[in-house]
Amino acid sequence: MVSSNSPAAHPVPAPRRFELLTLGDELLLGLTTNGHLTFIGEQLGRRGVQLTRNVTLSDEAAVIAAEFRASWARSDVIITTGGLGPTCDDRTREALAVELGQELVHDPAIEQAIAARFAAIGRPMTPNNLKQAIRFARCDVLPNAHGTAPGLWVEQDGKVLIMLPGPPNELQPMFTEQVIPRLAQRGLLLGREAYVQIRTAGIGESALETKLHPLLAPFGDALNIAWCAHPGSVDCRLSSPDGRLDLEQLEKLAGQCAALLGEDFVCHGHNSLARVCADLLRGREKKIAVAEAATGGLLASALTEVCGACKFFAGGVVCCSNDAKIQLLGVPECLLKQHGAVSAEAAVALATGAAETFGSEYGLAITGTTGAAGSTAPWGGSTENPVGTMYLALHAPRGVWSKRISLPGSRRTTHQRAVNIALDWLRRELVRAPVGVRTPAQAGG
Repeated sequence: MVSSNSPAAHPVPAPRRFELLTLGDELLLGLTTNGHLTFIGEQLGRRGVQLTRNVTLSDEAAVIAAEFRASWARSDVIITTGGLGPTCDDRTREALAVELGQELVHDPAIEQAIAARFAAIGRPMTPNNLKQAIRFARCDVLPNAHGTAPGLWVEQDGKVLIMLPGPPNELQPMFTEQVIPRLAQRGLLLGREAYVQIRTAGIGESALETKLHPLLAPFGDALNIAWCAHPGSVDCRLSSPDGRLDLEQLEKLAGQCAALLGEDFVCHGHNSLARVCADLLRGREKKIAVAEAATGGLLASALTEVCGACKFFAGGVVCCSNDAKIQLLGVPECLLKQHGAVSAEAAVALATGAAETFGSEYGLAITGTTGAAGSTAPWGGSTENPVGTMYLALHAPRGVWSKRISLPGSRRTTHQRAVNIALDWLRRELVRAPVGVRTPAQAGG
């Protein structure tokens, strides 16, 4: 009998060439970020496939046709994004029909689905939307539960063409729920993830590699190790492309790595720090409230993106002005005058005020300066608190602490790193103080 965890049960598919064509003038003009490459590349990578090539194209039919013709000649699977909508610049379907020698036909079922979608949102359907009901004569339709343009799946000449709508909220669920299973069924990618991932926080990439080296080195070339750094966290991915190590062995090794890392270990897999904190809070039947004077609601957003946030998230306040801090969270005016809004004392008052205002056991606060580096404006920092200086505070049932961190970089990068550091601090406090245990915590996390 073959174990479900053995290589034979999950054979690695023969290498196939995957190409991605992302379409749209808005991508080339920089008006829209090409998140499709990031998303699709990651989803395929999880299943053992690496994109060979990605090309971003304009909406010109001749350009689309020429690039597709070249991709179709050399690739096994071609994925296109965009150009399936109702307007005059949506030309992908028509351009590719010519290259494939396929007739375009009107599909009444698609038209009915589009009409139902418009009825559900209470808007009239204009005639140009019927363009989205046109498909290839020989193809499968990928229903679009979140929009009007369906995806199209074509198998021809021993190859696969997957055409997806451009809006991410339509493309992403279509890809994970329909495209990935179809590709797996046809043996074009793995039916499970190709690696075991260890997610860490609070430890740098080089330090992480050094710490795990004694555990990983003995496996030699039977083990493939990949490192992926994110703001405030680092992932370690373990795989065995030739199958000498099966899934059970990889998971056992990942467990040993987690034990060695201690609090620096966040989780196995892809859960965010916010999701891990949410699970810990729910498990302890506790809630968190936040106060943000520097990150503009990014911390609250990270927590509320987790499904069922009402079970663990009590509320949050974005309070940039001193008046807001005083009126909404009860921060003493004298404290702000004496120590300033960017200080350890202000951060502690914000965290405590958030917890007390919303009646939560935990409060988390971020205040600081994130102006452009080198700025002489008031928001550009000071000698005491230069740009990138942030103060975090954590209010918990067994105490309240603050810490100062320095995060040089752009405002966006600084905000994201501050949020991740704050969430990691909360995670560590929750791990250290499970129900019934009271041990001292250090503010440095």
